[in-house]
Amino acid sequence: MADQVKTSALISTARALVAGDKGLLAMDESTSTCNQRFAELGIPQTVEARRSYRELLVTTPRLGECISGAILYDETIRQRTREGTSLVEVLLRAGIIPGIKVDLGAKELAGFPGEKVTEGLDGLRERLTEYLQLGARFAKWRAVIATGEGLPTQACMEANVHALARYAALCQEAGLVPIVEPEVLMDGSHTLERCFGVTEEVLGMLFAQLYTQGVALEGMLLKPSMVLAGKDCPQPSSVDQVADATVTCLLRTVPAAVPGIAFLSGGQSPEQASRHLNAMHIRFERKMPWALTFSFARAIQQPALEIWKGQDANVAAAQGALYHWASCNSAARRRQYGTGV
Repeated sequence: MADQVKTSALISTARALVAGDKGLLAMDESTSTCNQRFAELGIPQTVEARRSYRELLVTTPRLGECISGAILYDETIRQRTREGTSLVEVLLRAGIIPGIKVDLGAKELAGFPGEKVTEGLDGLRERLTEYLQLGARFAKWRAVIATGEGLPTQACMEANVHALARYAALCQEAGLVPIVEPEVLMDGSHTLERCFGVTEEVLGMLFAQLYTQGVALEGMLLKPSMVLAGKDCPQPSSVDQVADATVTCLLRTVPAAVPGIAFLSGGQSPEQASRHLNAMHIRFERKMPWALTFSFARAIQQPALEIWKGQDANVAAAQGALYHWASCNSAARRRQYGTGV
């Protein structure tokens, strides 16, 4: 009975995260990544600057209208506003479900130059228990797959999907919804067709491993990259070509039991990511067995960060930009991005 109750709660949370036309805000940048983005804009790379920025994000007025969940980082889930309210409590008051990034980053895969495997399984059970106590209700783990000459290798794909499946099983054991993120990187000159093939193979292997590890598909979410040509590919793809390739690939590989798919933006501009999501909903309306939404980081946050620049006087304008791009992607789920509706 206890397992049934836990599974029921997982399913309820997973469905809530993809309900309506809302999506996820990925604000889980590691300290090093956050500092790097701050440095590019002349923002001090300090704990207080990071805290101020994250407070700006979670206190954005009306954010809960278009954001269902926020993925936090270990530092963030422990932080508070200037007034002393935990950021987790701020999110909950806005109707936003708190989540947590739990992987420890992609490291070089021994024996396979140019490829990486994500680490962090050691001690994960204990960390998940703590994050649950801190207020998290879902988690995220990212694996990265490089595409190039002779890449990805079977070893790389197998290592990463196995880790993703073990992470997902541990999450469900702890009572957290796992967001499973296999990212096929945009780096390189590969074609749209090549990305389709790699994505299809990775997702096929992933769901075989999830089944082997006993993961309840109804209580998880998938966070894949869209099917995109490499950034250096000389053959540009249209918005409709990306939409068709992406959803066709997902229909081939993702079981209908999965409640939702929340895309990462993967280096796309805010406009590109929104146009692609909008086109998927236009072209595949009523053909998708799962909810299709967004879990963007830079594609929602970058304009706000560039406006803020670490200055209190810019907070309101930055929050306006954040809400704008979150609402653009909410509109894309309604097939209304770019219509002025």
